[in-house]
Amino acid sequence: MKAEPAATTAAAPAMAQMAQMAAQEQMIADQQAPTPPELPKPEMLAENNEGARQEKMHEEAELISYAKASLRDKKVVEPSSLDLDALAAVRVDGNERQLKEREAAASMAKRASQPQAAADSATHDYDMNGNALFNNGRMLMGAPTPTAPAAAKPAPPHTGGRMGSGGAPTQTAPARIIASNREVDDSHIYRFGGGVTFPNSSVGFAPPYEPGPDHGITSPSLDDFPERRDNPFRRVADQPLSTFSIDVDTASYAVVRKFLREGRLPPTDAVRIEELINYFSYDYQPPTDGRPFAAAMELARCPWNPANQLVRIGIKGREIARAQRPPANLVFLIDVSGSMNAPNKLPLVVRSLQTLARELDGRDQVAIVVYAGAAGLVLPSTNGLEREQILNALGRLQAGGSTAGSQGIQLAYEIARRQFRAEAVNRVILCTDGDFNVGITRREQLEQLIAEQAKSGVFLTVLGFGMGNYKDSTLELLSNKGNGNYAYIDDFSEARKVLVEQMSGTLVTIAKDVKIQVEFNPAQVSAYRLLGYENRMLRKEDFNNDRIDAGDIGAGHTVTAFYELVPAGARYPEAEPPPVDPLKYQAESNPELAASARRRAAPPAPVYPPTAATAEVLTLKLRYKQPEGEVSSKLEFPLAATSLVENPSADFRFAAAVAGFGMLLRQAPERGNLNFAQVLDLAGGALGEDNSGYRSEFVKLARDARSLVQQ
Repeated sequence: MKAEPAATTAAAPAMAQMAQMAAQEQMIADQQAPTPPELPKPEMLAENNEGARQEKMHEEAELISYAKASLRDKKVVEPSSLDLDALAAVRVDGNERQLKEREAAASMAKRASQPQAAADSATHDYDMNGNALFNNGRMLMGAPTPTAPAAAKPAPPHTGGRMGSGGAPTQTAPARIIASNREVDDSHIYRFGGGVTFPNSSVGFAPPYEPGPDHGITSPSLDDFPERRDNPFRRVADQPLSTFSIDVDTASYAVVRKFLREGRLPPTDAVRIEELINYFSYDYQPPTDGRPFAAAMELARCPWNPANQLVRIGIKGREIARAQRPPANLVFLIDVSGSMNAPNKLPLVVRSLQTLARELDGRDQVAIVVYAGAAGLVLPSTNGLEREQILNALGRLQAGGSTAGSQGIQLAYEIARRQFRAEAVNRVILCTDGDFNVGITRREQLEQLIAEQAKSGVFLTVLGFGMGNYKDSTLELLSNKGNGNYAYIDDFSEARKVLVEQMSGTLVTIAKDVKIQVEFNPAQVSAYRLLGYENRMLRKEDFNNDRIDAGDIGAGHTVTAFYELVPAGARYPEAEPPPVDPLKYQAESNPELAASARRRAAPPAPVYPPTAATAEVLTLKLRYKQPEGEVSSKLEFPLAATSLVENPSADFRFAAAVAGFGMLLRQAPERGNLNFAQVLDLAGGALGEDNSGYRSEFVKLARDARSLVQQ
């Protein structure tokens, strides 16, 4: 008989003890020996087991996802070599395309069943009894090749080191311990390796991740960006008020940059003009009167329609030096599911958070929560000076399993509340691709969950990673409802920008529920349209309603918004309402109804005398709450018509170029004759000092976009 590896023998006592604990808590489900991946048969699933039903549906979806990916890559093999029965449980119609999807999926399942493919795909996780498992109990195709010795029942790799208690755990084999997904009594929590694992957890220790090709399981729905329609022109006579929530998110710009770097135009709905503009910093003056922010406006000719005017509204948050920032109570909430198994996902998450951890000090504390098939606490709240413990805990994370994001959110907020400090920044930092497919998955339920958690006073930062199954719509929703901010991390440079260069702005909220309402003067403006912010629009009544949630602003953040204005006296047909048929029941033949209608009719258009008020183009109103407050304050700033300038500032011109760039990528109906040459000319002459190089990078992206459009 072949001798077992030394690691197995050395870890046997620990394995036996943990197996006994698991049996007492009924946490260990029976695990089968590794078998070639196949679609689960319906009879294998208990009718009353909701978790099994969701798991079955998820695996069926994964096979269809593979089929679609195979079709895109034109790798469909000959139908004669396929076993179509392997996909008998997939509920699809029998049209030609779906038949090919089934054929492709069956082909991939066959290839994975070959010995070499099976060896390459296993990650050799182990349950608490030492039984070899695949990720989350099933095989992940294309996962890193294991380096652990092959054995029927290898021992768990950890031999007693504690995370968060003075050093990294000692590893004797590159493997990890996984608890079962079986439902258990949640009246107890249970520890191994110094961390705390909550019921249904699939959390444990793992070897350092070795980046490999992105062959992990992807969601069948692929990338998801929320649909939006560009704001139209609106007549001031009909709608003199424009109300919206501020937005400091920058995710859209990084997403657009990723697509253009790959030689592809981004999806239209991935382009959010306000997030492109707000990606850049502008030289707005900070407040000097003790308020959390100051506002400034600038009025000039519209570059793409000189007959119109363009007004820029700029807000600058109070700056806080890094040495003066408040202490931080942080919880890193990390998605370690199978969909994060790619070099630009979990490995980039780890490097990003390690970079942030190196910026923390003794004022700060960090906990680490991860989730896959369920959620667990990997690192209890740890002082920022215990840097090596934090870095080591991050470095051992590995991807595998489904995505119970809602459980992770609940656990992360619970940990943050336990360590809540009134004088500190209390924040959860969520790192994920947004593909929640277990537990709470519906948008309405996620919205309710995160809004409820936000009432605790814990703020949220959402960092998106990867592409291919990226759920931008989900992540934007979470940040909007969670008093949060949202960035997309496409490379390490972006991580450094968000988490180091803009650390205070990302972590420290100086005002929440910030709303903007603009009242336009019909004596000066005939019609207007807001560029971007389509999913941030509010009703005019919401401005004074403190129960209505809005965006938050961080220390030193700048917020920019543009309105395109049609001057008074000029007609803009697109803003004219369509004609209405004459009323049938209020005709002059009924004198009583006609008289009543005349009494209710709007008064004739007013004649405006030349007063100071009529010389104003608009009045900007801002409402905000202090981070810990529930009652808002209001600020007002008028803009005089005499403010119109012929030579606007470099910041104005550059921001206008970015807005035009967004309109071209979105193919906005109001872009007129604007083209990329005009965008490049406008931006090229407004780079300023550009110490960070971000504006120069934008010019390169605009050139790339022009080339792609011309192809």
